[in-house]
Amino acid sequence: MNNINETVKEVQQEVQTARRPWYYTLHQARFLLSIYLIALALFGSLAFLVHVHPLLAVDVTITREFQENQTPWLNALMLAVSYLGNTLWLFVGLIALTAAAFWTFRLYLEAVTLVFICLSSSLLNFSMKLLIDRPRPAQPLVIVLQHANGNSFPSGHVMSYIAYWGTLFTLSLILFSSKRWWRNALLCLSGLFVILVGPSRIYLGDHWASDVLGAYLLGGLWLWICIFVYIKLKERNVLETLPGKNGVKENA
Repeated sequence: MNNINETVKEVQQEVQTARRPWYYTLHQARFLLSIYLIALALFGSLAFLVHVHPLLAVDVTITREFQENQTPWLNALMLAVSYLGNTLWLFVGLIALTAAAFWTFRLYLEAVTLVFICLSSSLLNFSMKLLIDRPRPAQPLVIVLQHANGNSFPSGHVMSYIAYWGTLFTLSLILFSSKRWWRNALLCLSGLFVILVGPSRIYLGDHWASDVLGAYLLGGLWLWICIFVYIKLKERNVLETLPGKNGVKENA
């Protein structure tokens, strides 16, 4: 028990030491607002285009280029990257485990933020799929190495990976010092998943390139909005303290 308490204190001290001034972080967030307004406009235009024209020649061309040189090791890599998104119970368990770890280290707001982003991103993706109602790629236009049910736009894998791995990436940048090897390892791992999941969906023939692009735009925009709200709440010390077992507040 003493070792656990000491670890919690070390993590808390690490967070306090590495925390950047909130006014600096907010300044960067406001700068990014213009970028994401452009992203929103691009997503809206793309969503309208694929709703009116579900089959785009450029999508077919891109997928065929991706699938032109197939090899066993590349097939295995693309399947491995997408595996987490194909296994719902595993992905939900990973989210719950990560949130529990945040809570254990008294990073209460971070735990709630992670769960909220992942859940709301899934609901947003489901709503957009129903609204756009675009069919998935099919043979003989392209090779379908992995078949999934449901509508195609935007990619659910991409949005869910941005929600989970993108949140971990962003919180690692905000909370922890660059001197920690595990922080850099987490940045590399989460960054790779976010980068590779899009190409994997095209390569496997499960999504069109425009599905992936739309998911990156919408998922990135939603992540930024949620992180901006998180920063504002953090600035106001929301969930920094919670009632202890005896009704006494414990410091985060």
